[in-house]
Amino acid sequence: MVNFTILAGGYTSYIASYMFNSETNNLTYLNQYITGGNPSWIISHPTNKSILYATNENVPTGALQSFTVGPEGALTLVDTAYSGGSGPPYCGGLSTGQVAIANYGSGTARVIPTTTDPLHFSTNDSTIVTFPVPTTGTQGVSEPHMAYQYGEELLIPDKGNDKIWRLGQNGSPGNFSVHGQIAQPIGSGPRHIQIYENQLYTVHELASTLTLQDFPAYPNFSTPLISNVSIVPQYQPAGSSFAGAEVLIPLPTAEFPTPYIYTSNRNTGVQDPRGDTIAIFENVNNQLVLRNQVYTGLDQIRGMMHGQQAGEGGDAYIVAAGFAGTAGVKVFKRTEGGANLEEVAVNTELPTRTSFVWLKQ
Repeated sequence: MVNFTILAGGYTSYIASYMFNSETNNLTYLNQYITGGNPSWIISHPTNKSILYATNENVPTGALQSFTVGPEGALTLVDTAYSGGSGPPYCGGLSTGQVAIANYGSGTARVIPTTTDPLHFSTNDSTIVTFPVPTTGTQGVSEPHMAYQYGEELLIPDKGNDKIWRLGQNGSPGNFSVHGQIAQPIGSGPRHIQIYENQLYTVHELASTLTLQDFPAYPNFSTPLISNVSIVPQYQPAGSSFAGAEVLIPLPTAEFPTPYIYTSNRNTGVQDPRGDTIAIFENVNNQLVLRNQVYTGLDQIRGMMHGQQAGEGGDAYIVAAGFAGTAGVKVFKRTEGGANLEEVAVNTELPTRTSFVWLKQ
């Protein structure tokens, strides 16, 4: 038997903890831990699972928080720092010991150094990067939505600018600036990305598409799209309105040798009674091929996470929840080598959640 702790952020003033028993397929609500307002995105330290970072997606002043993680996911708040803007929906720990945070509401990003330990922030020498107002597209403002480290670069998908900004460190920690960009289709709204074998996978919120392109070597601005596919299900109820959200690519294992791509849909209009879908794709000779549309019963899947981050045994599972509705948190088991999903556990004590971290007990 393997028990997993799942931490779950949301638009509340707490982070919740759950226990998932993979033998009995029970998902048990454990507790909630007080945070700043709206810890909508949570993420583990890249090498130390006893440390958690969380955004406070507040307007007009966002924040970044650090916590220690104890048994069964018990959280203790350690430090809080200004995010450098408004409404941060994403943060990510970097291999350098710094923490990057994107501010959707103000079109800014910040990389915050830590001190002698990864729990305490040092903001004195941290610059705030302001992205330009777009001259094309439909949004009229910069809307950075993620911070993704690749090598020595920091990549920031900007939904409003239809670009993925390339940032580099200038000397001391905390000092970053834009040194390039990767152009995306105008009006597509790039939201989240993954890179696998030097290929860039981007889920676009406004177009509800998944695109594939070779990652351009610096300082090239872009590379042609190799594949560009819709992620929405074929049947769309009248009055539906779709927006792409998350993309995951669990690394191949002996049990799951194919690196399937999982993307989440958000129908912000009239809901299908079967809920929103997780669309599963495979890269076949550089073409994105749809393998399954899995109806989840969830309403607007803003966040989902694979259990591979918890180690052995976790790679068989994906946890997801809706931003809206009352369907709670669900755990899905990867079947058919990862080409399909089966719902195995649900807990409805909390109606919505938006991000997850897996830990092995």
